[in-house]
This record gives sequence, structure tokens and C-alpha cells, in this order.
Amino acid sequence: MKKKIFITGISTEVGKTVASAIIVEALQADYWKPIQAGDLDNSDSHKIERYISNTKTKIHPNSYALNTPMSPHASAEIDNITIDLAKIKEPMTDNHLVIEGAGGILVPLNDENTILDVIKPEYHVVVVSRHYLGSINHTLLTVNLLKEKGFNVSIIFSGKEHVTTETIIKKMTNVPVLGRIDEEPYFDQNVIREYAETFKEKL
Repeated sequence: MKKKIFITGISTEVGKTVASAIIVEALQADYWKPIQAGDLDNSDSHKIERYISNTKTKIHPNSYALNTPMSPHASAEIDNITIDLAKIKEPMTDNHLVIEGAGGILVPLNDENTILDVIKPEYHVVVVSRHYLGSINHTLLTVNLLKEKGFNVSIIFSGKEHVTTETIIKKMTNVPVLGRIDEEPYFDQNVIREYAETFKEKL
């Protein structure tokens, strides 16, 4: 059975792309970022390409590549387009597929839809949680909404370990924790490959 894993975060800049790279490398999965907003010359797809070392992964093109690093609905408006959910089509592949969201699950795409509407019922959703003041609330809100919608949810902790934060999140969400990604001085193919080995058994 081929896995389809959707990577989301409790906010922006919490480590979704590194987490995506690790899972892509662990499963030698394909990668797809449906919506990229800004940094088109150094997009998340480019970063995945640099981070992974397996030869099986295919990186699929964005459904929308927007020019401005803002919420997708606002970035699309600047580009004079409206994001159409019907045009966000999962790529065809016989491989495992890792899908990376943009920001958190309620980031708006247009006047009606959010990232949550891109997540299909069969996707396993991995929530990347990073400690900051307010991160417990953001993690619980994210995980609980996903659980209410019936998704299979797991957590990855990223950044410097914060025991009290992580302990209460584990207790109050009661979902599996796939592991943690430490505050590394840098990430490259070797570091990603080492993490991929440790994550494999949980995937």
C-alpha cells in the first residue's frame, strides 16, 4: 500500500520542509508542494532536491507558483489570479507521495477554501510543532481540528527540545509522535539521511 503523507505546521517557519525531506528520503517517496508562495528561485521543491540523496524520488511541479511570500489568497491576488481548488490535482505516481502544505491548515487559498480543503481523507497528516510562546495552543487547535475531521494524525517536534511543552502536547492530543528534529547547525544530505534512518520504523 503506497503511503500519502501530508505535512502541515502549526504556523509558518516551523520546519515543514526539513520534515518533508526526511520523510521523502526515508520512504524514497515522491514530493509535491501544491502551492508555493514566494521564493520561486529557491522554493521548497528546490530545497527538497538539495536535501535528498536517493534516486527514486520525483519532485512534482506546483499547482500554483505565486510570486509573493504571503498567504496564498493574498499572493494570488497580487498575481491577478484566484486559486481554484479544482486545479490542485494530486500528481499521478506509483510511488509513495509526500505533500507539503503552506503555513498552517487554515491558511486561506481564496474567499472560501483553506489548506484544509486540499487534504484528502486518505492522507496521513503529520503536524510539525516547534516550541514558542503560544505553540501549545496552536498545536492543540491544529491537531484537534484534524482529528475532528477524521484524519489520521501524527506529530513531529522540531527545534530545541522543550520538555514541558512536548509532554503536555503528547498528553492532551494522544496522537503518535514520529520523532523530533533537533536544532541542527545546518541541514544537508548527510544530516537528512541520518534522520531518515531514525524515522523509517515509525513511518
